[in-house]
Amino acid sequence: MTDQKSGELSPAAQLMAVEVISELLVSSSPHELGAVLTEHLRELTGARTVIVLLHDETRSPGHELLNVSPQRRSAMFTPEELELFCYKRVPERLPLTPDQLDERHPLSATLRRAGIRSMMRYRLVAAGEIIGVLLLFDLHALHRIEEVNQIIALLSPPIALALKNAIAFRVIEQQALVLERRVEERTAELTEAQALLQVAVDSSPYPIMICDEDGRVLQLSAGWTRLSGYTMAEIPTLKDWATAAFGEKSPTAMEYLRGLFAIEKTAYNGEWSFNSKEGSARTWDFQTTPLGRVSKGKRVLLVMATDVTERKKAEEERNRLEAQLLQAQKLESVGRLAGGVAHDFNNMLSVILGHANLALMDLPPGDRLQAGLEEIRKAAERSANLTRQLLAFARKQTISPKLLDLNETVGSMLSMLQRLIGERIELVWKPAPALWSVLIDPSQVDQILANLCVNARDSIKEIGSIVIETANSAVDTERCASEGVSPGDFVRLSIRDTGCGMAPETLAHAFEPFFTTKEVGAGTGLGLATVYGVARQNGGWVDVDSEVGQGTTVSVYLPRHRNKQVHEGGSLPEQPPPAARRPSCWSRTRAPS
Repeated sequence: MTDQKSGELSPAAQLMAVEVISELLVSSSPHELGAVLTEHLRELTGARTVIVLLHDETRSPGHELLNVSPQRRSAMFTPEELELFCYKRVPERLPLTPDQLDERHPLSATLRRAGIRSMMRYRLVAAGEIIGVLLLFDLHALHRIEEVNQIIALLSPPIALALKNAIAFRVIEQQALVLERRVEERTAELTEAQALLQVAVDSSPYPIMICDEDGRVLQLSAGWTRLSGYTMAEIPTLKDWATAAFGEKSPTAMEYLRGLFAIEKTAYNGEWSFNSKEGSARTWDFQTTPLGRVSKGKRVLLVMATDVTERKKAEEERNRLEAQLLQAQKLESVGRLAGGVAHDFNNMLSVILGHANLALMDLPPGDRLQAGLEEIRKAAERSANLTRQLLAFARKQTISPKLLDLNETVGSMLSMLQRLIGERIELVWKPAPALWSVLIDPSQVDQILANLCVNARDSIKEIGSIVIETANSAVDTERCASEGVSPGDFVRLSIRDTGCGMAPETLAHAFEPFFTTKEVGAGTGLGLATVYGVARQNGGWVDVDSEVGQGTTVSVYLPRHRNKQVHEGGSLPEQPPPAARRPSCWSRTRAPS
């Protein structure tokens, strides 16, 4: 096709050209452009078929069929045949009619097969780059070739530029779609990861909290809520957690928590005790791990805890039982030693008393040795009384148990006990109605009352009161097991005073023989030891509740006796020492206020 000089376009052609350019400006898709372009060019040029090809080096073949007008002729050429119309394959100038082509030309056979009578090929160039090819086939009026050339010359630059922009826009759209898919995939992955994290956190038996340096609680495990009682709605921030859990210590806890955001690796925070929502005290073993800046650039911490409350209780219980065992073993050893010494000493006292009495019988009245022998006899009798107390503590004294109503026994001793404690102290007697019977040697009841009332009297500095009280007590299996006795019903004999009371460190030694807080020579230290021995020998135990400045209450528990047939004059079998326990007073001592 030869180049022709351009002339003036007809007004109709100019108007159509303007319409084409206007529609090109509003079309952003290459295929939309192709449809607009081919349809208008058919009308402008009078061509039977218009084809627009885009150059695409990434394809094989290296072109893209943008559009064919009319659509029914879109299959007139195969992709391989269309490739022959590209300048890269056939760069030379093409004639107007196929019969001007050499028989060996690549397009010769293709054009004859398609029945093409005439054709025109134009480059679409933008900024020196070939964007594509415009093909016109079977022009109706060949005499209008010059006008067609003018139209194409006018339209090809904006067509090429519009196609280039549309291609660029399509690339951007494709990239946007790829990015959108990636974002969707990443969002789905993050959502799945977050869901998995939440499942993992909630499924963990350990309390887990995730928080940031602004103090926000980002995540809270079900274990945290289950063991502490606090939900995420109740502790949305670390400050809320510190206030709820640590109360008055919350400023200290918050200061410690703020310092954790500076750590670079997992840190062990030790054991912290706090108040659960229900009010109970719990102990958790904390450790924190920094997760970096993962929440809007904020440092994030993973806080994990292990609930050691039950373990701490078990350790305390084990320590208490070990202490009870040591105390019981010590008391048992001291009791055996005291019992053995008391037996031997009692035998020697019998000899001393016997000889002293014989010597007194042989002395004439008014002999100067009589006074000395009397003192020897009195000292021996006092020593014999001391050995009886030792034997009571050692549970080796010979006893004659009888079926007693403690109300009657105590009531018969009130006058003697009042004289024993003096007039400055009021003695109050509170017997329980329908009191159960007990099987015990009456002299042992005398020992219990005398020792406890004397101790109570000595603890009252000036005036005060001593209350003696009896009561029936049904003790559960757990309590009996802790005391090392058989479960059942017990009769409680309590002596309560308004004296000075005892500190915990003093009460811890109260049942040890020869331990006393009195001045030297003012007491033997066998009072409570004797009471303890009597109670244990009869299958019971002793409780002591004391507080400095608030007085002391000593309660002796004796088992209820149901069998009315009692053989008097016998002795109760010695109760085996309870394993791994000490007198129950230590487990119920109140700390000084």
